[in-house]
Amino acid sequence: MKIVTILGARPQFVKAATVSRELKKQGLEEVIVHTGQHFDHTMSQVFFDEMEIPRPHYNLEISGLQHGAMTGRMLEKVEEVLLQEKPDYVMVYGDTNSTLAGALAAIKLHIPVAHVEAGLRSFDMKMPEEINRILTDRISNILFCPTQTAIDNLHQEGFQHFNCLIKNTGDVMLDAVLHYKEKSKAISKILDTHQLKGKKFALATLHRAENTNNPVRLRSICEALNEIHHKTRVILPLHPRTRNYLQAHEIPLQVNVIEPVGYFDMLMLLHHCELVLTDSGGLQKEAYFFGKYCITLRDQTEWVELVHEDANSIAGADKNTILRDVELAKHKRVTFNPALYGTGDAAEKIVATLKQA
Repeated sequence: MKIVTILGARPQFVKAATVSRELKKQGLEEVIVHTGQHFDHTMSQVFFDEMEIPRPHYNLEISGLQHGAMTGRMLEKVEEVLLQEKPDYVMVYGDTNSTLAGALAAIKLHIPVAHVEAGLRSFDMKMPEEINRILTDRISNILFCPTQTAIDNLHQEGFQHFNCLIKNTGDVMLDAVLHYKEKSKAISKILDTHQLKGKKFALATLHRAENTNNPVRLRSICEALNEIHHKTRVILPLHPRTRNYLQAHEIPLQVNVIEPVGYFDMLMLLHHCELVLTDSGGLQKEAYFFGKYCITLRDQTEWVELVHEDANSIAGADKNTILRDVELAKHKRVTFNPALYGTGDAAEKIVATLKQA
């Protein structure tokens, strides 16, 4: 059996690495295609070597375009790869333009599609990711869901009546955290670099366009982070694009701003922080895996089970709500519940299902 895996961003490579290891272990051939959607300077040879991630067989180098142009270009180039490779399955992850392009290219060539992280919904159609998720799910043959909530979403949309297999595998992100957690302790120097050993700090990230492209929302969030920093040190790895936007709109940020960090460094920051404030989807779950309360700087989340579990609060961009939730978080205790995201064997279940399909 030959699998072509379509990836477009560093987080997808980390998730896919868990499945790639299992594919190799089970003797299945995998061809990895990197669309180039998100250029990431950390994805050097060291990144692939340290994380034991297979290097892509194809790099399409498609980035920096508007959504339509990017997706169209990817569709064209992925189709060329699939015509050459003739795989038994195409596997896609998550909700990027690369995800949708890979699924579309495959299904138009009558190649079955397997979607990892299927069934997620924010119910916000203004998010490009939401559109990508819904369309990819609809044309996929196997839907690998990370949670029961994701399966419930698909059932509510009538997927049980479609010609597809729906399976709750647990979350590949948990597989990744469990695999890399100990290795990060040996490799990461982030605590020494920023003198964080034995210090209390909150970890924040801020990158979603709904926040960074909206000066009103961004100013409100920054004002909250500045006030939090007066009591508890805030560590904020900040993308240069967001930094430039802050400067252009003269929005003061009085926290410990550091350069964007790699995966191992992020795991170490999560392990040692007191609290997480983020607009990232993935970091909400990783905070939970490390037993840290998370305040989500968005108006909704795909990971509603974390809210129900009282491990996550949705604060949006309102300064007062963020500050209130920080105070409430001091009295929260987060306990990991394996019923939410599985037990770290998602990759095994995915590969076993592919072999039986």
